[in-house]
Amino acid sequence: MYAPPPKKMLIINILDILKKYTDENHRLRQKDIIKILNKEYCMKIDRKSVKRNLMNLIEIGYDIEYRESIRLIKDKNGEEAESKILSDFYLNRPFTDGELRLLIDSVLFSNHISYSQCKDLVEKLEGLSNIYFRSRVKHIRNLPENQPSNSELFMTIETLDKAISRGLQVSFTYNSYDIDKKLHPRKNSEGEVRNYIINPYQIVATNGRYYLICNYDKYDSVSHYRLDRITNIKLLDTPAKPQRKVKGIENGLDLPKHLAEHLYMFAGESIPVKFIAKRYIVTDVIDWFGKDIKFSDATDDEVTVTVKVNPIAMKMWVLKYSKHIRVIFPQSLVDEIKADIDFAKKNYEEG
Repeated sequence: MYAPPPKKMLIINILDILKKYTDENHRLRQKDIIKILNKEYCMKIDRKSVKRNLMNLIEIGYDIEYRESIRLIKDKNGEEAESKILSDFYLNRPFTDGELRLLIDSVLFSNHISYSQCKDLVEKLEGLSNIYFRSRVKHIRNLPENQPSNSELFMTIETLDKAISRGLQVSFTYNSYDIDKKLHPRKNSEGEVRNYIINPYQIVATNGRYYLICNYDKYDSVSHYRLDRITNIKLLDTPAKPQRKVKGIENGLDLPKHLAEHLYMFAGESIPVKFIAKRYIVTDVIDWFGKDIKFSDATDDEVTVTVKVNPIAMKMWVLKYSKHIRVIFPQSLVDEIKADIDFAKKNYEEG
């Protein structure tokens, strides 16, 4: 014979009902809660018990809202008396539906999380809301399952978080994709798998990917590594090299400035660059370089833009926007871009 759940589960079940069925637009009366307790939890409870447990939840810190009204009733002596009625209960949540949708969309559009990891994360985020919200975010089923992925990504993030907070080095294998669509370790000149000893400083998300801003211990410059291409990461006991000893961040890491100067996350020094851009792509220019740029010599059609940027990244960006911009300084970069364009043109002529 089925035994009903113990009464001590009542407060937990009421909280579960509030989480599952309520928000500011979906409220429950005490009699609604009693009905759900009976139907879904096989608990027959009176109104006083429900009210007492709701008040206990509020007392221990749950943010539960309700409406309060006064009703006239007759007491034992047949005289009218005021009775306080509590109704329309709902649980305030740490995230609004809009905030949750934003978090879910950021997971869905991520390029570095596998289908199964993405699905699990979305389900956990959905669990922070109620049944009404979950019914509106079923597009997870439309995600492509053929996205390249690295199952070690979350472990990599956790290990790097520990290393950065404790000021320790890490070691890892860094990989590249081959035509079999699998990650393969990078090797040294002797054909052995290269072991990277790294001083980690910051994890950033840019261009739909996670990157590590760090220093490869053999050198004194800044390096960037994509987290989804890191495997076999280990937390070391050795202290990380201080940032003040790393060229480019010796005066501290100004993250917005660093990201604006390092498009596509190429490492190396940044240089001043001037280019002439069509006015209609000014929005794109600001999207890529931020607002720490200088506009001059503006006409109705064109404007001169001065930025500080990594030259390798700038060449890639120029090729993407070649119909709309023209680099004019420094001359060495202009010559390199011309050579790249000539090479690309020759490549297509040969094809």
